[in-house]
Amino acid sequence: MTTTKGLEGVVAATSEISSIIDGVLTYRGINIDDLAEHAEFEEVIYLLWHGKLPNRTQLDELKKALNENAPIPNEVIQMMKLSPKEVHPMALLRTALSALSLYDEEAQDMSEAANLRKATKLVAKMPTLVAAWGRIRNGEEPIAPRPDFGYVQNFLYMLSGKEPDEVAIRAFNTAMVLHADHEFNASTFAARVTVATLSDIYSGVVAAMGALKGPLHGGANEQVMAMLEEIKIPERVEEYITNKLNNKEKVMGFGHRVYKDGDPRAKHLRRMSENLAQLTGDYKWYRMSVMIEKLVYDLKGLKPNVDFYSASVYHSLGLPRDLFTPIFAISRMSGWTAHILEQYRDNRLIRPRAEYTGPVNVKYIPVEQRA
Repeated sequence: MTTTKGLEGVVAATSEISSIIDGVLTYRGINIDDLAEHAEFEEVIYLLWHGKLPNRTQLDELKKALNENAPIPNEVIQMMKLSPKEVHPMALLRTALSALSLYDEEAQDMSEAANLRKATKLVAKMPTLVAAWGRIRNGEEPIAPRPDFGYVQNFLYMLSGKEPDEVAIRAFNTAMVLHADHEFNASTFAARVTVATLSDIYSGVVAAMGALKGPLHGGANEQVMAMLEEIKIPERVEEYITNKLNNKEKVMGFGHRVYKDGDPRAKHLRRMSENLAQLTGDYKWYRMSVMIEKLVYDLKGLKPNVDFYSASVYHSLGLPRDLFTPIFAISRMSGWTAHILEQYRDNRLIRPRAEYTGPVNVKYIPVEQRA
């Protein structure tokens, strides 16, 4: 056996959902640049699930199904209201997501049709869960989704209680498209490992949520914003970053195991960050981000990944820092469910081996003779 730490470079399975080839990210063969520029997020959801872009009728039917399934059970709302308000949102949402299965009569139905319906429910309810917790923890009542709003518009409305403007909708839509899927990342692989045992789709997405919570995966954008807030002003950027690198500390939001010449999603978020700075008149966060990008590249040769500029984008949209990773989960739910559906269609238990490095030929010693 050959040991590969972190499974780096190991091809674990085949997939038709997304690819990263020569630094180019595609969903079902469509370049992420085209989707980021032109697609509604609902189109991407359909694409990931069905392997092709929807026609108008199919898109309208999906939007209708997402709207109809957006409300969450009152029992889950009550559970959230009884939860400690100071917990990290990802911990709360991991539990709430699991609780949804208790109120789904099809939770244990493993037919393909039922699993697609459950995927629709999960994608539909994620924005409602995140927005509800964003309000509940501040002592506010959740806001019900509006049937006349689209997926992205509804989330921003449910969180703030205000109708978002077109610039915010467009920026958030693009961020959702960019985060929807990314081959066999840690959370997606966790989901596939879980459902490969023929466990249910809810178990799969809860496993994925647990993996996404970590700062080396989805939590990185939150850590980027924490760094920007710690630096405070552009004048402190050079000293702060130089000291961090000299001390061999990690600068969050840079480098990627798969991309060697930069993350193709980063340029879209960089542009959105600049556009939102122009809209709000607050250039500080964008300016600091650009300065950090240049410094890290000059000193370490590293380019930003998708997490780096998503931090300033979400902040400019008025989104709380600790909701950045849950927002990532809203988008990635489309990819998780696509991979779960694919795993079910051609399933094999995922059971790798480990190279044993512990002691050998150890004899059992009765307890009375042990030191």
